[in-house]
Amino acid sequence: MTEKQTATYGSWLSPITSDLVVTGTVRLKTPVYNRGNIYWNEMRPNEAGRNVIVKMHANGDILDVVLPPFNARTRVHEYGGGEFLVVEGIVYFSNFSDQRIYKIDTNNSLSAQAITAAGNFYYADACFDKSRSRLICVQEDHTNSDQEAVNSIVAIDITKENNGKVLVSGNDFYSSPQISSDGTKLAWLTWHHPNMPWDSTELWVAEFDTDGSIKNSKQIAGGKNTSIFQPQWSKDETLYFISDQSGWSNLYAWQLGQIKPLYEKNLDFGLPQWVFGMRTYDFASDKEIVCTYTEKGVWYLARLDINAKTLKTLEVPYTEISDLRVADGKAFFVGGSPTRLREIVQLDLSSCETKILKRTSELSVDREYLSVPETIEFPTENNLTAHAFYYPPKNRDYQAYSRECPPLLVKSHGGPTAATSSVLSLTIQYWTSRGFAVLDVNYGGSTGYGRVYRERLNNNWGIVDVDDCVNGAKYLVSQNKADVKRLAIDGGSAGGYTTLCVLAFRDYFQAGASYYGVSDLKALAEDTHKFESRYLDNLIGPYPERKDLYNERSPINHVEGLSCPVILFQGLEDKVVPPNQAEKMLEALREKKIPIAYVPFEGEQHGFRRAENIKRSLEAEYYFYGQIFKFSIADKIEPVEIENLTKSL
Repeated sequence: MTEKQTATYGSWLSPITSDLVVTGTVRLKTPVYNRGNIYWNEMRPNEAGRNVIVKMHANGDILDVVLPPFNARTRVHEYGGGEFLVVEGIVYFSNFSDQRIYKIDTNNSLSAQAITAAGNFYYADACFDKSRSRLICVQEDHTNSDQEAVNSIVAIDITKENNGKVLVSGNDFYSSPQISSDGTKLAWLTWHHPNMPWDSTELWVAEFDTDGSIKNSKQIAGGKNTSIFQPQWSKDETLYFISDQSGWSNLYAWQLGQIKPLYEKNLDFGLPQWVFGMRTYDFASDKEIVCTYTEKGVWYLARLDINAKTLKTLEVPYTEISDLRVADGKAFFVGGSPTRLREIVQLDLSSCETKILKRTSELSVDREYLSVPETIEFPTENNLTAHAFYYPPKNRDYQAYSRECPPLLVKSHGGPTAATSSVLSLTIQYWTSRGFAVLDVNYGGSTGYGRVYRERLNNNWGIVDVDDCVNGAKYLVSQNKADVKRLAIDGGSAGGYTTLCVLAFRDYFQAGASYYGVSDLKALAEDTHKFESRYLDNLIGPYPERKDLYNERSPINHVEGLSCPVILFQGLEDKVVPPNQAEKMLEALREKKIPIAYVPFEGEQHGFRRAENIKRSLEAEYYFYGQIFKFSIADKIEPVEIENLTKSL
């Protein structure tokens, strides 16, 4: 190994380039096993973010099923998910451009045939009604643009173009329709404004009538202050589901009209249902469930004995496990770890041997450049503890000057009811390999630490998350792991809001980057999509009754407290957080003569999907910090215009 060069933190040259972050990289999700073949969805930044259903044959051959110009992505709830299913080798999927459902018979050809009629309808989360040759799925009706979209559960005839027959309607939201094995019953989830699905959901069951409609509907679980997740029928007609009625998301079974707990522990087996089709368990047999659970931000794979009610954790090299399916004696999931990018994994349940079916990227990075996160807990307000992953700077070719502390980038995840992950992120390694420390915060409100921890954010968004991000940075500074004069924070969506709040309401950081972040809560309450249109009722307070709180916690109204440089990134077709949120903040900071940069992207929505835009935003943020913190940048990066820079620095 060559002798290390000495250079200031932040200026190190790294082989983890922005090109490496996006080149040959895909996002993998939803492995499905059907007739000996395995299917999954790949989001490809190099194809302008197109989502492609891929089929792996039993012999290992891989075939793209959804060909251009089709894009397998649904807009239900805007966040989508549950965009495809496979039945006897036939793929049914929602196409992004027109939101119609198409079918492709992979047994014969790859031609796509529409089965829903043209119209302003979106579809997601379908299951197959074998007895009646139809799909049952969630429909979101946008026909009347003067009113809120209408959600329902519909049945769609697979033999002709149609908009489906409404089976269940009248509530604000629906998800997770599931048909019993004998085809006689339907289960589903529903919830109402102002709740989100992790606040209060209801689990319903009904019988099918002779004409395919439903009858005798009844609620069997859930309700106020209880969240239900992933109802699923077993072969013996028992309905399983996850409920957080105990304060933790545990597994339960409904059989013969009674609900029984399977394993009540202070562990979370469920997830916040931000997208459709999420799965954390499946049946290995009539006596055993294969499941995943999370503890302190780390996910585990386990086998649950249904009768004995015992849990056995399996030794697998993954700290995040999602999209779990079980079939033919094997488990299929998306797995990742601090040293492994996400990959589609096949696990033999007899031997526990794993086989990698598809990697996020075939590129490899020398581990001497990789920073492995430490799980940390730190003190925060009200004598409580918060959680985060801390990444120290790491580059085998460089060392810093003695007594120099690294610049720190605090990352605030979106949601806000979500959680960050310890899985290898080339984006985070981009920073750490250049000499930044990174603190990825699971602030109060995050999932995976029980319902009480998640509810810390109720009525306190813009306070608890802000305190936790600031206190996390203070903790590292006190440990001499961060330079108190070079502290930056970034985040996307809700994380962008937290970022702007930190900068406006706390005088501790010297720079920040907001990715499609909320600056005006009032504007968000008045102009966003249906799924989140009442989200703020629980996070802030009812609107417009508590308009005072919305004004009080909107960074746009408190630019007088914001005195450090900011860079804003925004997709110009964003329907979740519209561009006017970033543009208002831009104008306000211009007037205050604060260093400000704005990087908009044509064609991008909520979350960047195009490779060139992911690359540009990452480089622009790095360039921005180089200018603010006054370190030289070894990379060749197109400059970003930073207004008012020379006037303040």
